[in-house]
Amino acid sequence: MAIDTATDVFEQHRPVLMGVAYRMLGRVADAEDVVQEAWLRWSAADRTDVREPRGYLVRVTTRLAIDRLRHVQSRNEAYVGPWLPEPYITDFGDTVPDTAERAVLADSVSLAVLVVLESLSPLERAVFVLREAFGYPYADIAAVLDRGEPAVRQLAGRARKHVDERRPRYEVDPAQRRDLTERFLAAAAGGDLEGLMSLLAPDARLVGDSGGLSQAPLRVLDSADKVGRFLIGAAKKGVSDLSFRFLEINGGFAALALSAGKPDSVFQLDVVDGRIQCVYIMRNPEKLMSLSAG
Repeated sequence: MAIDTATDVFEQHRPVLMGVAYRMLGRVADAEDVVQEAWLRWSAADRTDVREPRGYLVRVTTRLAIDRLRHVQSRNEAYVGPWLPEPYITDFGDTVPDTAERAVLADSVSLAVLVVLESLSPLERAVFVLREAFGYPYADIAAVLDRGEPAVRQLAGRARKHVDERRPRYEVDPAQRRDLTERFLAAAAGGDLEGLMSLLAPDARLVGDSGGLSQAPLRVLDSADKVGRFLIGAAKKGVSDLSFRFLEINGGFAALALSAGKPDSVFQLDVVDGRIQCVYIMRNPEKLMSLSAG
């Protein structure tokens, strides 16, 4: 296989490899490092006996991601305040024309699901990602992980039960999410506490991720009153030269707040029964670097 052909084959499968690595790790930079290492191994390997390049590359990427995950989990244990995945721009475009498949991919990369996946073991997470997000047969997952199929089925059952028990319910209607996001931002920026409270569910939560590097709550806020008053207080302090850009992040509508043209924070809402159930705010500057371009 010539080098140009090897490069073309790898690039053809890069989106899938990045999708696997990001869902495994929750950080764009870590996922990119894993995919780059997979490329180095692919380019140096004897590929004459590789009949299924996608399967080979997914196997290499998954194993590298498991190794990286074991390292970053210890790093996350020392994280300051709530942890959220690094925002990941998702635009499936024409690559995923099937509506049902798009929904599965979007759900498996959502902030709510990725937070739950953090509590799985690396092997459980790998099985869940390959099975639930990408629809791999158990036999193929067993080959990827070098485990017996019965063991993989047990891992899959535990992982699915764990996620189903902890996964919050939310609605994914894009138009509704956009409308509520725009009204939410207008009420918060305008200091309209009454208007903000009308949008929040009584048991609304706010999860802010700053890593201790910028202003955000160091604990999850767990009532509409606490969420509303925090947001109004934060708005009063203001952000210089504030503007917003709307984009799809982690499979859902989100708002990127810019200060003098540079990323300051990302807001995303989970919606249930037409009310805001959870507000995610990502303000860790290290996690916003990938959003600087564009």
